[in-house]
Amino acid sequence: MTSYMIEIKRDTSRMKMRRKWMVTGIFFLSLSFFLFPSSSQKKDSYTQMRKNMVQSQLKARDITDERVLEVMKKVPRHLFVSPRYKNQAYEDHPLPIGEGQTISQPYIVALMTQYLDVNNDEKVLEIGTGSGYQAAVLSHLAAQVYSIEIREKLAQKAAQRLNRLHYDNVMVKCGDGYFGWEKHAPFDAIIVTCAANHVPPSLMKQLKEGGKLIIPLGSVRYFQTLTLITKVDGEPKVKHISGVRFVPMIGEAQKRDRQ
Repeated sequence: MTSYMIEIKRDTSRMKMRRKWMVTGIFFLSLSFFLFPSSSQKKDSYTQMRKNMVQSQLKARDITDERVLEVMKKVPRHLFVSPRYKNQAYEDHPLPIGEGQTISQPYIVALMTQYLDVNNDEKVLEIGTGSGYQAAVLSHLAAQVYSIEIREKLAQKAAQRLNRLHYDNVMVKCGDGYFGWEKHAPFDAIIVTCAANHVPPSLMKQLKEGGKLIIPLGSVRYFQTLTLITKVDGEPKVKHISGVRFVPMIGEAQKRDRQ
């Protein structure tokens, strides 16, 4: 009888220990859920950030093209910035991407894309690849995007990133965008994501009749005017959109600016 009672006590003790470890385990599992979110949780978080960005920064202003709004919801902007800025990727301001360059704020990307009004059977030329984000956005709307980046490191990183993310209709090369990409001309649309004090003649030449070119024009040191140019009968038809501030176009554009 005595030995039997001792055995029961031992079993009871073990059960208590098991319950204690189960409670502890559940606690740590719950804690890890909040402290170390899974990849699916992070993905959902970024998806929500994009939705909030579209609602508060784009729809709340003057971005009305539903195609552009849908694309801005899709493209993972946080993968086009350095890891230290991921949590700021969907905020309403530019971010550094290295080499003294920046990725434009989401609103400006959407605004320029909306004004280009690209169709899914058209070719687009981009001057200033940067991190590749603008090219990724355009790739959802155009048949083919050709992008030129003058800084070799940025060009390589952008090309690798776009390839890794399967943006297969984007082609990137390192070169001086001032001269365009004659091999693939004419282009239905051209977007320049750096500031110049004049429109490079090669770009107008490579723009298709009826095509649109958007560029920040003005002082490359201070502020510029975002300008939309439509080629009509071989001549530029100009529309001024808004004041902006972009990094300057370098290379040939910079040389001519000094003359």
